[in-house]
Amino acid sequence: MPRSRVLAACAVPVVALVAVAGLAPLPFAIAQPGTTADVLGKDKGREVITITGAPVRPTTGQLRMTTILATGPGTDVDLAEVADAWFRTDRAVLPHDSVYPPGKSDAEIERRNLGQMKESQDAAAVAALNYLKLDPAEVKVELHLADVGGPSAGLLFALGVVDKLDGNGDGGDLTGGRTVAGTGTIAPDGKVGAVGGVSLKTQAAARDGATVFLVPKDECSDAEAELPDGMRLVPVSTLSDAVTSLRDLGQGRESKVPSC
Repeated sequence: MPRSRVLAACAVPVVALVAVAGLAPLPFAIAQPGTTADVLGKDKGREVITITGAPVRPTTGQLRMTTILATGPGTDVDLAEVADAWFRTDRAVLPHDSVYPPGKSDAEIERRNLGQMKESQDAAAVAALNYLKLDPAEVKVELHLADVGGPSAGLLFALGVVDKLDGNGDGGDLTGGRTVAGTGTIAPDGKVGAVGGVSLKTQAAARDGATVFLVPKDECSDAEAELPDGMRLVPVSTLSDAVTSLRDLGQGRESKVPSC
């Protein structure tokens, strides 16, 4: 058989394999910047943070929690979609199991995410009241944010409670009138934890008007990867770090505020 015919015959199965690979579902999820929400404001006509048992102050500025939007747990992602996302700065290709626990149905994953959000809200309320040295038995905090799951809004919830109760401690707003965004889990003792998807969340924050982004300290390098122009990153390890940095920014003490 002539060499050209041999090569052509060998190429047929290779092309077929490539075609099959291109159509086969891959174990990835594709994420993009998601929604943001001002925890100092309302969601679906209802205050995100409701406090009873202590005076609540009016606020200006915004504290926006951020999210990513990923393809659903049951969504098949093919090679073409992965290749397209790989070269875009507003997309991220993530291992499927790093986004969704394996072996779980869509309904089970939704229940898990909502459960994590509830735990995050409870921890945020305790962390904020502990920081302000208020008795949780006397001051009640209710947090409401529809259609959002997971624990990554904890830091922003805690800051919202602090702002509504104490502001910057000197009669002004903790935000200094700015639109501040951020992400991070919160523990009852005020420690801030990493969350993932930070470079996409900074893009969501910039899109919705934020100029300051609070980021868990260990994720500084991720946040810098696709940092929007004009966005200031402020690394934090605790709720106290975040409050102190926002106070310093609001009062013009920018040299005291850490950077990534």
